[in-house]
Amino acid sequence: DKEDKEDKEDSEDNEEEDKVDRLRGIEEIHYFLVALLLKGLGPEKLIFAIQEYVRRCLGENFIIFPTSTVEELYADSNKSTPIVFVLSTGADPTSMLLRFAEERGKLDELGVISLGQGQGPKAIKMVDEGCKTGGWVLLQNCHLYKSFMPTLERMCENLEESNLIHRDFRLYLTSMPANYFPVPVLQNGIKLTIEPPRGFRANILRSFMTVTDEQLNDSSRPEVWKRVQFGLKFFHAVIQERRKFGPLGWNIRYEFNDSDLEASSTITLNMLELDGDVPWDTLLFVVGHINYGGRVTDDNDRKCLLAILEQYVTPHILEEGYSFSASGIYKCPDGVDEMGVESWRDYVKSWPLSEQPEVFGMHDNANITYMSKESESVLNVVLSIQPREGAVAGGKTSEEIVLDLAKDQESRIPALLSNETAHESSFAIVEDTKLMTSLGTCLTQEYGRFNLLQKQMVKTIALLQKAIKGIIVMTGELDDMFNSSLNNQVPEIWTKGGIGYPSLKPLSSWFEDMLLRFEFFRNWIETGVPVSFWVSSFYFPQGFLTSILQGYSRENVIPVDQLSFEFRIEDSDDAELFTDAPEEGVYIYGLFMDGMGWDYEEMALKDQDFGVMFIKCPVINFIPWQDKVPNKEKYSCPLYKTSVRAGTLSTTGHSTNYVLSIEMECGPEETPVYYILKGAALLTMLND
Repeated sequence: DKEDKEDKEDSEDNEEEDKVDRLRGIEEIHYFLVALLLKGLGPEKLIFAIQEYVRRCLGENFIIFPTSTVEELYADSNKSTPIVFVLSTGADPTSMLLRFAEERGKLDELGVISLGQGQGPKAIKMVDEGCKTGGWVLLQNCHLYKSFMPTLERMCENLEESNLIHRDFRLYLTSMPANYFPVPVLQNGIKLTIEPPRGFRANILRSFMTVTDEQLNDSSRPEVWKRVQFGLKFFHAVIQERRKFGPLGWNIRYEFNDSDLEASSTITLNMLELDGDVPWDTLLFVVGHINYGGRVTDDNDRKCLLAILEQYVTPHILEEGYSFSASGIYKCPDGVDEMGVESWRDYVKSWPLSEQPEVFGMHDNANITYMSKESESVLNVVLSIQPREGAVAGGKTSEEIVLDLAKDQESRIPALLSNETAHESSFAIVEDTKLMTSLGTCLTQEYGRFNLLQKQMVKTIALLQKAIKGIIVMTGELDDMFNSSLNNQVPEIWTKGGIGYPSLKPLSSWFEDMLLRFEFFRNWIETGVPVSFWVSSFYFPQGFLTSILQGYSRENVIPVDQLSFEFRIEDSDDAELFTDAPEEGVYIYGLFMDGMGWDYEEMALKDQDFGVMFIKCPVINFIPWQDKVPNKEKYSCPLYKTSVRAGTLSTTGHSTNYVLSIEMECGPEETPVYYILKGAALLTMLND
């Protein structure tokens, strides 16, 4: 027994030594290789790997950004050195400068003017007076007055050359990044980039920076005013920070700013001073539809905005313990009626430094989406500045790589689609009207578009090969095509002018997807109308769905404007299991669920599984329906062509990326608002 015990101890010691050796081996690996491994296994973690790589190679100073104050800038400046604030969306240094001017006793001598058409002479006069008296001048939004920039450049040159300028004079400029901003002014000036606070907690703290105890106690109903004001600040932070999640947060990135919050707070204060009950509905309308909603152009974004606002502008906010999030971390503090501004700030500082997606009503997968997009953005920038290099260690040159790819693509491009070998049902003619069926018309339009794409691809691939070999001149378009092919991106020459269909796939995936689309339409033409339709394959799925309604309208003599769709979700996502067409309508397949999952037992929506970003949507039976009344208990799930969701605003008031909304059963304990906050949607295709 004693020997067995000693053997066991020896084996444990050996295991520990092995672990130490393995760890030492990891330390010896160059960290760039670790970053490459992370890119392959967990791309959402790549940003952290890049930061660690920079820290190890260059030092911590290169990943921590120091914050500068106006006082530090002032100390480094003089009468002939302009101070330039480089703006970013949602940030405004004006209040910071006003506070500093007040501290220095210069508030009355600070001249502020926002540049724009006709403001040039006023700005020149203000600067001249400041030079004589020693006052300060703030010229805001220089980027809005392009024609004034040469004058501004000469003005700053005169500051350096003249000896008659008062020593206390200072010139402050604010501008968004613009290529026409005078370079000498940037070179000679002191520059500070102003960015809005990153993070939920920092956002709310910034909102409390300008609040005073006097403002907090300004209402005759302090118990309501303090809570609603806190709710508005919380709402403001939520809608701003949702932007980081991309299309899951908002379809379009709206520039909500401090003026929206200020106007909403002022209106709320005025309404609380009126006699009677708190006008909750009026507040919801004014804040949601006018103050903030005035910026929102997408109908589904408007629904989301109002769903968020209803959590904070509600009678429930007056109840003790009412929570803003499922975890219960975020809520109005106890004893809110007696709290001052400093107590509010201390309370907000007690929150976690980084927030979880649940504060936005979103799933934990939203963080993975956010980090993946950040990583992808960094890689795209790296690719865009990568120089063309010759082959190393016997590898292929860039020209050889693209040439091989072009030859492969040329050999696989499908033949043109044609109706010469068409099945009799594909382009059937209705006997009564002697017109082609609506589906036949839709098919004609679709295969015509695909033939245009095929011709463009054949032509440009042949030209690119000749240009690489030096037979013809490499034009700008062909050079862009060369770079795109090298970086696995779809060439713009295949997509511009409506030739290509909307897609975010890399070139390799896009090409395979294109082949499948051709195959679907070729089968439709040659074997007849399919049992189920791959809706993702259409250039214009809205046109296909309209043709279904139009066919039903003609067959049943019902005005087409009275028709819409009823939706029956089937119990499988495999279209091949459906061998016969439905009794009514059509089967649709090929959709993907984003921000939600599907419970086949309950036949209802559910939360996503962690780490599973998209799942296949079940086959859906689209049934034409007359005078359909929307079911408010079901989630009206928007369907988009791509995951970007945003597009051009069309005459219908919807984005061109939007197809239609599909009613889906909510989970047993959820309401439609639950899925609106999650940004749940259906997509016709994924990004890879």
